[in-house]
Amino acid sequence: MAVTIRDVAHACGVHVSTVSRTFSAPQMVNAETRTRVLAAAEQLGYRPNRAARSLTTGRTGNLGLIVADLANPFFPPLIKAAQAAARAQDYHLFVADTDEDPAEEQDLVLAFSKQVDGIVLCSPRLSNKALGKLAETIPFVLVNRRMRGVPTVVMDVAHGARTAMEHLAGLGHRRVALVSGPAGSWTSGEIRRAATDMPGVETVVFGPNAPTEQGGVAVAGQVADAGVTGVLAYNDLVAIGLIEGLEERGVRVPGDVSVIGIDDSVTGRLHRPKLTTVAMPTADAGRMAVDLLVRSMSAATVLDTHLVVRESTAPPKGSP
Repeated sequence: MAVTIRDVAHACGVHVSTVSRTFSAPQMVNAETRTRVLAAAEQLGYRPNRAARSLTTGRTGNLGLIVADLANPFFPPLIKAAQAAARAQDYHLFVADTDEDPAEEQDLVLAFSKQVDGIVLCSPRLSNKALGKLAETIPFVLVNRRMRGVPTVVMDVAHGARTAMEHLAGLGHRRVALVSGPAGSWTSGEIRRAATDMPGVETVVFGPNAPTEQGGVAVAGQVADAGVTGVLAYNDLVAIGLIEGLEERGVRVPGDVSVIGIDDSVTGRLHRPKLTTVAMPTADAGRMAVDLLVRSMSAATVLDTHLVVRESTAPPKGSP
């Protein structure tokens, strides 16, 4: 027969209500008693009934995680870290993909609000006004988006973009293309502000673009005709697509044009030439976002980024 809450109470000599509070409101039980109850539950193989617990506490024990595109290699490390953090705090994590569609993003938040206790919203495409209305319906934490009054975890992509541009300038590049991301992307705006503010470097902006490999391929012709010797791309996928498109046109990387991505995804590490890129701490962001959500903390956390120099950048062709 299944082990019940009464069996656990009997095994450790406490009232049934104490066992219940240990699982539903552990902060209300002293540490010694809580440890004894949890040890007995583990020994007996007891698992609390989440449905019953939600009726008494008003909480589901579930969290939501909404990302812009599951196919983008930027997101899996974040998702795995968020899932591990949720599991460590006795939560289940539901994951959904907006396919870069703001309307779908809004629908998912509203649907999740009936099933979860809070949501981590990664790289949202909705306006601040729309996000503000949604914040009235359910607690959430934003990843890679700043918004007043809402907990956020931001990877300092502006610093990374500046470092990338400094690297290109240091190699001798004076005319550089910025291949930006999708319209409505906060990250793309941060990259653009940093990349277009580099003394001694002329920056030519191409965009908006789809944040995919195909987006990079599509813009390759414009970049090839722009007379640039270096490129900073919105992410690694765009950079890889751009390299493919340039090479199809006989433009060699890095022999003719240097290319830098952003993310430090496994795809960029495996590509040839290996991609110079800005490393983004995605796993740390996933862990911290879940921690902020579970603790109901109103905070803005900024995570450091750094440049990883590999094979896709070199001095301009013909430089001494």
